[in-house]
Amino acid sequence: MNEVLTLFLVTLAGFVLGILFFGGLWWTVQKVLSSNRPTLWLLGSLVLRTTVVLAGLYIIARDDLKKLLFCLTGFIIARIIITRYTGLQKKQHILPARETDHATES
Repeated sequence: MNEVLTLFLVTLAGFVLGILFFGGLWWTVQKVLSSNRPTLWLLGSLVLRTTVVLAGLYIIARDDLKKLLFCLTGFIIARIIITRYTGLQKKQHILPARETDHATES
């Protein structure tokens, strides 16, 4: 039973890391839309989010592949939830490109 609790907590930790990563990404994109320095926001956010997630994975999983897989499972679950929550998974209606009749232009 102790191992089940440990794996649940590891999955929960991966979920929290995923919420931080993908929630931070969503927040950054919202901030970039009204910023004068979007590149700085994007790069700074990328470095910070990646550093936090990699450090978290390293601390949580240590040398145990099973813990790493459960942590990544929680991370992926968080991605799915954040994607649905922010509405990014809706089918986007792409308008077809306008066709030009090159034969009649000459």
